[in-house]
Amino acid sequence: MKKIMAVASGLIALSAVVTGCGTSGNGNATGSSGSGGKVTLEFLQNKPEVVNQWNQMIQKFEKQNPNIQIKQINPPNTDTVLQSDLAKGSVPDIIAMGADATFIQMANNGVFKDLSGTPEVGKVSSAYLKMLEGEVGKSTPYALPYTVNAVPIIYNVTLFNKYHLKVPTTWNQLMSEAQQIKAAGGTPFYNGFKDAWTIAPIWNALAVNTEGPNFIKDLKAGKTTFSKSDVTAAQRLQQFVSYGNSNQFGVDYNDVNPDFANGKSVFYANGIWTLPVIRQANPKIKLGTFVVPATNDPSQTKMVSGVDSLLAVSNSGNSAKQAAAMKFIDFLLQNKTASQYASVAGLFSAVTGVKNTDPALTSLQPYIDQGKVVDFDDHYYPPAMAAGNQYEAVLQGALSKKQSVSQLLQQMDNLYQQSAAHQ
Repeated sequence: MKKIMAVASGLIALSAVVTGCGTSGNGNATGSSGSGGKVTLEFLQNKPEVVNQWNQMIQKFEKQNPNIQIKQINPPNTDTVLQSDLAKGSVPDIIAMGADATFIQMANNGVFKDLSGTPEVGKVSSAYLKMLEGEVGKSTPYALPYTVNAVPIIYNVTLFNKYHLKVPTTWNQLMSEAQQIKAAGGTPFYNGFKDAWTIAPIWNALAVNTEGPNFIKDLKAGKTTFSKSDVTAAQRLQQFVSYGNSNQFGVDYNDVNPDFANGKSVFYANGIWTLPVIRQANPKIKLGTFVVPATNDPSQTKMVSGVDSLLAVSNSGNSAKQAAAMKFIDFLLQNKTASQYASVAGLFSAVTGVKNTDPALTSLQPYIDQGKVVDFDDHYYPPAMAAGNQYEAVLQGALSKKQSVSQLLQQMDNLYQQSAAHQ
């Protein structure tokens, strides 16, 4: 997924169906079929690019556990399928999905098994476990983080060395280097802002690091606004745009990656999910990354990182299926399995002790290990504000028209108030 977005509408009222939410398949009390006592589990996951990898892992698991069969489901629209399943009172036994509004709604309505006290909870990053709990709004682990993403500044190592740059650790240093590149005739940042959502990564990195740790809580309580708390973020976003490619509002996501891969700029601000795409466009490119230095105090800067895939078990009441599902999750949490999957997916693993082996991401690993990470701000925006590129379109319009900081933030406030009123 290029971006984890909340779902504005289409989530059905779950309270009426949760009580009757049974198992997938035949739904018998033991979860077995035939005289051999074989358990068949439905496993839904939302990433088409890793279907083959999941099949390989499932095959290995089934070989080790001949009495458990896993049926992978990879629909084109996970949210729609889950809504349909919920309406029928039945959901897949195991789900791997993003930490989006559908997950949050399902978790809040008792669809998933409470994993409190299970040994599996101790095998994953506590920082990302708390992140999931924070999104749900309950200190209950209804899912385990499996893989996580990150939003760094990606750089072309060859061009980086050409301009004699050093990895910046403060915002002022980054802007100084951008000016140095521009003065020498180069392009500091390459942006594909024709697709409004591509503004979200850099906006989130700037906002969460400068608006204060209680911004979302205070925003919901009416104690602050975007206009009061995000002035620094908006100012720095404008600075960032001033050092972008001249056609940045005419280039889309499909073009920005190959353009960057072929040397159009030194820096590129987007998620680590773009690295495989960049390398596909130019297999010879040498890439590096560093955390967005959103502040002028390196000790206070955190890396924006969210749960890309989580693992949840249906609260079906079928003890045999739940036990088999947890056995599959135990297999997935093994270091070798988790490492192989994260490598193929181009992500970090949330499993304790598993390191990413991509040299381009080496500089980011310590932030994962130390829990020096912070969730995307927009995961907590009202669904109607976060879905359909609503707030990103506001930023896109204000930036492309070169509106003032106050105008940009007032529009964000207006959108927030309208969206919050329809929750």
